[in-house]
Amino acid sequence: MLPDPRVLETRSWLAKAASDLRAAAHEFRADPPLLDDIVFHAQQAAEKTLKGFLAWHDRPFRKTHNLVELGHACAELDGALEGLLRRAAPLTEYAWRFRYPGDPEEPAEDEARSALGVAREVHEAILSRVPPEARP
Repeated sequence: MLPDPRVLETRSWLAKAASDLRAAAHEFRADPPLLDDIVFHAQQAAEKTLKGFLAWHDRPFRKTHNLVELGHACAELDGALEGLLRRAAPLTEYAWRFRYPGDPEEPAEDEARSALGVAREVHEAILSRVPPEARP
C-alpha cells in the first residue's frame, strides 16, 4: 500500500523545520555566534512547522514567510495555539531582516536565543498535535 500523501507532506515540512532548528543551534557554536543566521533559521523553522500543521489538516496555504498569516490559519484549526502563535509572529521579520548588505546590525544574542526558543516551542507544540507517523 502506498503511504498517505498527507503524512508524507507533513513529515517533509516538519523534517525541514527540524533541520532549521539544528542549524540555528549549530550557529551558536561559532565564535562569535552567527546571530543573523540563527534568527533566520528560527523564522524558517516556525514557518515550516506551521506549514506542516496546515498540510496535515489539508488546509491550503500560499508561498509566504508571514507567520501572522500562517498562525491565524493554524489557530483556526486549534485555538489553544493562539497565544504561542502570537509570540511567534514577530519572528516573521527575520525571514529578510539582517539578510542583505545595508540592513540593520546583527540581532543581540539574547534576541537570537529568544527567537530560537520560540521556534522550538512552536515545533514541539505542533509535533504533539500530529500523529507519530507524520513526525520526522
